[in-house]
Amino acid sequence: MAASLFVLAVGSAHQDPPKPASDTATNAGDESLHPQAGEPLLDRMIGKWVLRGTMAGGEATYDIDAEWVLNRGYVRLHEVSRDLGANGAPNYEAFVFISWDQKSAEYTCLLLDSAGGGISADSMGRAKPSTDTIPFLFKLSNGHTFHTTLIYDGAAGTWRWVMDDEAGGKLHPFARVTLTKK
Repeated sequence: MAASLFVLAVGSAHQDPPKPASDTATNAGDESLHPQAGEPLLDRMIGKWVLRGTMAGGEATYDIDAEWVLNRGYVRLHEVSRDLGANGAPNYEAFVFISWDQKSAEYTCLLLDSAGGGISADSMGRAKPSTDTIPFLFKLSNGHTFHTTLIYDGAAGTWRWVMDDEAGGKLHPFARVTLTKK
């Protein structure tokens, strides 16, 4: 499920885009629809990226396209493995949706991937941000916790993703990858 959980990576001042009159009237008072505090870091994800590094004990290379969708309510990442299966399709593909929940002051994440499993609590994570890091925790139904920490390096303009499975209080490395702009 969290196979690659985003096979993903602060802050400048952010101005909210002007809202159409109908949007302002319809959504007045619902700050959760406009991320605000989380946007500067999420803005750093937008673009086309190449992910490279180790994942599940092997080398991995993925292409990632990230864009704002649904009136800037979510960043959608489309993640595609460059490795192809016997059928010619990518070995792995995912859509990841990340948003900022103003009420809880947390990032939220929904992962939908080709590994299957459907939509369940396992495919949803939450993170309390700290400057240039988004440390998602996915509480899995098997009792494990999957950690996916997204770290933005402003000097290099890259993201580093560190992914670990936590079982019995011990972290087990799953992935160490870096995203660079195409």
